[in-house]
Amino acid sequence: MNLSDRRVVITGGAGLIGSHLAARLAPDNDVVVADDCSKGEADRVPDGATLAVTDITDPEAVAEVVTADVDAIFHLAAYTDTNYADPRQLFEENTEMTYTLLERANEVGVDNFVFTSSSTVYGEAPRPTPEDYAPLEPISEYGASKLADEGLVSTYAHSYDIQSWTFRFANIVGPHQRGNVIPDFIEKLRDDPETLTILGDGRQEKSYLHVEDCVDAICHVVEHADQPLNTYNLGTRTTTSVNRIADIVSEEMGLDPDYEYTGGDRGWTGDVPKMRLSIEKLAALGWEPPESSDEAVRRATRQLIDELV
Repeated sequence: MNLSDRRVVITGGAGLIGSHLAARLAPDNDVVVADDCSKGEADRVPDGATLAVTDITDPEAVAEVVTADVDAIFHLAAYTDTNYADPRQLFEENTEMTYTLLERANEVGVDNFVFTSSSTVYGEAPRPTPEDYAPLEPISEYGASKLADEGLVSTYAHSYDIQSWTFRFANIVGPHQRGNVIPDFIEKLRDDPETLTILGDGRQEKSYLHVEDCVDAICHVVEHADQPLNTYNLGTRTTTSVNRIADIVSEEMGLDPDYEYTGGDRGWTGDVPKMRLSIEKLAALGWEPPESSDEAVRRATRQLIDELV
């Protein structure tokens, strides 16, 4: 799909990835951001994009923004397991949003659908994990909701001719991020420069991709992959441990704190301690991450320090 001169709806467009995607697409497209602003912030919506404060679970509200003149939906809105208190509601509302959007797209003839999934659909899988790994066994309600969403996207791609792109993300980091490990460490060290409490044992190890590179990869795949359903991992070839993130944040803040650990091999119930995605399929399509996981963490740390300190 050519990403120019299109009318595009971005759900969750006031959030971390959505706001950067809106900024990328707005100069060449008519972009509508549909977001209830429960997590995202209205001032993150870039100039040139229109904000519609919308409950994506409400079919009538969705009908107001997904109209027959829309060329593509980028569905990024979701509740995550790290900031939502009711796991059942998380699962039900995530899948309800996706189903509502797909039903409306089919109803009015929107035939391009981009969905942001997650590496959590794999569960604790061998590394590096390719897109065709099976069986998919998520260990959190969030991962389960993303897997259910993928099933819906697949159904509408194959049975209703809505060409779709599904992205399974590594950990995405960068400006506007809140409630994740880097901003968490920055805020803790801002409040107490002497001691940093780390969830788990600090040896959890995952792949981190900067949000600007994530958006670049999304656009590249959407423009170059042309199957009815296109599923791609997005990440880096390297990983970063939680201890290493603590070191990078401390270095960038000019601090040397003591580390204290809550214990155990994971930070919370449903946390996958180690994750690295295969990106061979992505590379074969012509896109490679421009920096390592450590470099992405350091760049995001510097940007978030400017926001938070």
